[in-house]
Amino acid sequence: MHLFSSVAIAGAIVAILAMPAAAEPPSKPAPASAHSTSTKIHRVVIQMTQNDPAVMNTALNNAENLVNYYKDKGEKIEIEFVAYGPGLSMMRNDTSPVKERLTAMAANMKNVTFTGCGNTLANQSKQEKKEISLVPEARVVPTGIAHIVELEEQGWTYVRP
Repeated sequence: MHLFSSVAIAGAIVAILAMPAAAEPPSKPAPASAHSTSTKIHRVVIQMTQNDPAVMNTALNNAENLVNYYKDKGEKIEIEFVAYGPGLSMMRNDTSPVKERLTAMAANMKNVTFTGCGNTLANQSKQEKKEISLVPEARVVPTGIAHIVELEEQGWTYVRP
């Protein structure tokens, strides 16, 4: 009986050795190049609701950093600032502390847009008893907060500095 066990074990070993070698494990994917060929477009909406030049500049810095980051990756990005309430001062022609930056960004970054709330504009004009206008680079939407909601529903990423 002992001989039979030894022969059975030897037969099993021979059978295992005779089996074809397992397929090579799949090779690792080639490293991604520095520039992606992705067709995805990143979309970011930045809410501006504070009348604070430091916050405005932080938000503008964030936008510039995003544009440069995705440009270096070879990917596209669209950014829209939406200002309402006290934050509308960012886009007001008479009070914007970042007016020059808005002009420069609009000229150099066609993928960045500036939007002001029509409700806030009308309320501030009425309250101040004068016609208020936005910087030429800004457009007006009826309701800033509703515009943000609609952009988010379309898949835009919401950022508030």
